[in-house]
Parts: sequence; structure tokens; C-alpha cells
Amino acid sequence: MDEFLTDIKWEKLIGATQETIYMTSISVLATFILGMLLGLLLFLTNKGSLWENRGVNFVIAAFVNIFRSIPFIILIVLLIPFTKVLVGSMLGANAALPALIIGAAPFYARMVEIALREIDKGVIEAAQSMGANHFQIIFKVLIPESLPALISGLTVTAISLVSFTAMAGVIGAGGLGHFAYLEGFQRNRPMITLVATIAILILVFIIQIIGDYFTKTTDKR
Repeated sequence: MDEFLTDIKWEKLIGATQETIYMTSISVLATFILGMLLGLLLFLTNKGSLWENRGVNFVIAAFVNIFRSIPFIILIVLLIPFTKVLVGSMLGANAALPALIIGAAPFYARMVEIALREIDKGVIEAAQSMGANHFQIIFKVLIPESLPALISGLTVTAISLVSFTAMAGVIGAGGLGHFAYLEGFQRNRPMITLVATIAILILVFIIQIIGDYFTKTTDKR
């Protein structure tokens, strides 16, 4: 046991954990903003909605469907030229962010759209009958009414992003995935890979607990 503990480079494990938290935090924030925007536009431009527009809805839906369908590991490779222009490198935690955000935002956008569709149309019609304008309906009716589902969807997306960071780490993005692959797999140290896996699981459990808490506290039912 002592040999196992001394074999692990704890400073590298802590650094890798910090990189994973950094990548996950930034990408979750950006995914939330972009996903909310796309999801709202998908809902609002749909047939019979406030901003009905078939052309805009088709373009946004096509963008969401295309990027939601591309496997993440392939998306990273496809975005290498874009990442080099934007970040200046294809290695490191910052280099993983474009692929993480572009990969997760369309997924969350669909979850936002689904959450908004579940709102009783009678609530929206009641707001309109009282003279609420479109932005008041969005910010005082649509978002508050769908908030528990939005938080729950963001929790699922955040957990997916943790797994995405692990995949990105294999090709040099850093984080726990990189640590598990480089220090564990390539050097034939399965226990190091196990420790990195446990660290990822702990992060996932923490995200799930926080997400469940806010989902329950915002649920009015």
C-alpha cells in the first residue's frame, strides 16, 4: 500500500484535477449561455410560437443537429485548425475549450427547447392577455417556469463535459484524462489510472449533488 501511495505523483494529480475543473467550469458557463440562446431561438421561431420564422428555425435546427451528431473525439480533430487560430495551440486546457463548448452547446440547446415545450400554453396566453410583451414573457414566464428542467439539463450537460475533458486529455488537452493516459496507461500503472478515474467520479458526484439541490429548490410543484 505504501509503495502504491508513493508511486502516485500527487502534485501532478492535483494539477490535473484543477485543469479538469477549469475546463469544465469555463465550458459549462459558455455552454449555458450559448445553449440557452440557441434553445430559446429554436422554441420562439417554431411554428405557432412568438417569433415564428421557418427559415431561422431551419438554420438553427440544422446547426444544432449537425454538431450534436458529431462524435466528440472527431469534433476535436475537425476543430484543430480553428483552435490553432483562436488559441494559438492545439495543446493545453485552453485548446480544449472550443471543442468542449461547440460539442456541448447544441446538446444543451435541445434540452432547453424540450423544457420550454413542456410549459403549459395557457400560462403564456394568460401573460399575453395581461399585456406582457415578448421579452417579459421570456424572462418572467418561460425561463422561471422551466427553471427546474433547465438546471437538470445543465447538470446532465456538465457531467457529459467532464467525460469530454477526459477524452480531450488523451490528445494533449491536460486534465485527469491526460494524467490517466500518460502516467497510468502508457507507463503501465493501472492503479494511477484507477485513482484518476476515482477523482473524475468524485467530480461527477459533486456536480450531480449540486444540480439536484438547485433543481429541487426551484421546483414549485
